[in-house]
Amino acid sequence: MVEQNSFLYYDGAKREATSDRYFDNINPATGKLTHTIRSASADDVEAAVRSAASGFQVWSAMSPTERGRILRKAAEILRSRNEEIAKIEVEDTGKPLSEAISVDIHSGADALEYYGGIAASLHGEHYDLGGSFAYTRREPLGICAGIGAWNYPVQIACWKSAPALACGNAMIFKPAELTPRSAVLLAEVFTEAGLPDGVFNVVQGEAEVGQMLTRHPKIRKVSLTGEVGTGKKVMADAAATLKHVTLELGGKSPLIIFDDADLDEAVNGAMLANFYTQGEICSNGTRVYVAESVKASFLEKLVAKTKQLKLGDPIEMDTQVGALISEGHLKKVLNYIEQGKKEAKLIIGGDRRTDVEGCYGGYFVTPAIFEANEESASIVQEEIFGPVMTVLTFKEEKEVVQRANDTIYGLAAGVFTRDLARAHRVVHQLEAGMCWINNYNITPVEIPFGPYKQSGMGKENGLATLNAYSQLKTIYVEMDKIDSPY
Repeated sequence: MVEQNSFLYYDGAKREATSDRYFDNINPATGKLTHTIRSASADDVEAAVRSAASGFQVWSAMSPTERGRILRKAAEILRSRNEEIAKIEVEDTGKPLSEAISVDIHSGADALEYYGGIAASLHGEHYDLGGSFAYTRREPLGICAGIGAWNYPVQIACWKSAPALACGNAMIFKPAELTPRSAVLLAEVFTEAGLPDGVFNVVQGEAEVGQMLTRHPKIRKVSLTGEVGTGKKVMADAAATLKHVTLELGGKSPLIIFDDADLDEAVNGAMLANFYTQGEICSNGTRVYVAESVKASFLEKLVAKTKQLKLGDPIEMDTQVGALISEGHLKKVLNYIEQGKKEAKLIIGGDRRTDVEGCYGGYFVTPAIFEANEESASIVQEEIFGPVMTVLTFKEEKEVVQRANDTIYGLAAGVFTRDLARAHRVVHQLEAGMCWINNYNITPVEIPFGPYKQSGMGKENGLATLNAYSQLKTIYVEMDKIDSPY
């Protein structure tokens, strides 16, 4: 076994970690080891913090126009390396290459380009107060920590770093330990684009390295994409130094299909909401509520299309369903499927596949569709994060809205109907931060994406995110004598 060490990045170059802790980088499609990664030590994290502090001094002093130019150049370079990075994402995540090559890297580049384009427009406001005036300045926070998730590694790294850097901050990014490699490639892209040394840094490791970041007194903000339990721990750690916090966590989102919906479109939406990236998407609409009068027709179309899905080696361009991220996660999803068989009716799928050519040790599960009657079933209430859809029925609009909202989560929701008045009426009542009408899981960088309730707090993307990576300073200017009582 060859130890692979240079997976940290600070002071503008790859660095070797110095701890005595290691973790394995496994290809989910084969179950085989690709790399052994050494975790960052406390000394390594301190070196990254010093690097970020130095980079921040240079970067925050540069003009916003120059910062924007560098971010746009990084987007251009990232797109030029699309195929190379997409193949690494596939090897780390198990997702189909057809997805990674068309979505993952391009959506990350979109974020760099978008925030690069608006960096120069950041501004404060002027207030005329008669004999005096005041103005505001939008200033960076300082060093920000980004903690990524394993389902969209490079995209999430860009979603966090692009607005942070556009506002003049430096960032230390910790990728998920299951997908450690593409963040280092992104760091190289930034350096090639002209980003000053230290402005974007990468540390590797499991929870203890994340805690070093969330507890570090010199880090002013932390942005996490992860599980609800992890988010609560991050928020508690950040409270000690009152860090700014953005949390994009889990969900159990509802997708409502009314009786007047275009059923072919609704089926496409439901499949996007459940089977894309093997169902490993936090915003997935895994509770599919279908109007009772069209349930039979909907299920017939849904099952027919699900049977046609190509499960196979993720590196093949015609594969539509790849491998789950790890053996542990595979077992979790299979356990939910077994529990679901006791609580609901399994219509199709849910089988472990060990016969995928060239991927006999991979973590494959066929997409599963359940029909459930009980709202209390675990497959209805709990986030599975796999290709498991649960179909429920409803009769009345008021009823389905109440059932859709009866959850601790509030990340996303969707509605399919031809009646746009009803569509708007319903989504206005849904307790979710991101809602789609007649589509699902579409997240262009121009619009804010973020949760309600225990799915987290704060927004990613859009102009709203600039508030999360900057702070407003107010300056009052006296133009006359002080009106003093002394």
